[in-house]
Amino acid sequence: MKLEIKKLRNNAVLPTRATDGSAGMDLYACVEKSVTIAPRELKMIPTGIAVALPDKSVAAFLYARSGLGVKHGICLSNGVGVVDSDYRGEVCVGLCNVSDAPYTVEPFERIAQMVIAPVVIPEISVVSELSETERGSGGFGSTGSK
Repeated sequence: MKLEIKKLRNNAVLPTRATDGSAGMDLYACVEKSVTIAPRELKMIPTGIAVALPDKSVAAFLYARSGLGVKHGICLSNGVGVVDSDYRGEVCVGLCNVSDAPYTVEPFERIAQMVIAPVVIPEISVVSELSETERGSGGFGSTGSK
């Protein structure tokens, strides 16, 4: 598969994979100066790139970087970002600071990871009954707490 990437700014850094086994590609902050995210604040950080996915069978999913989340409480504000196959605008990352301390994003810092994954587009069928399962309609803790 080929992923076409357009640099929207000269200083944009192309996504990179840290290791040969990395599922995600690191995305970099394309900011002119440092951006501080106060505790419980949300900030949109541009990457300076746009992508062209090959077709509607795949999408780009944006995830938090584990080090930023675990060490600093910096997560994606929308949980997981989705870049649809027909979107051609700038890939931006919404970051959220869930810690009690300010965090400063530096220019060219790795801020998220992008995973290209298959998307199944189902045909919707309205039915009067759903098939039975052992679990049934049990949810939110119905399978146990451990």
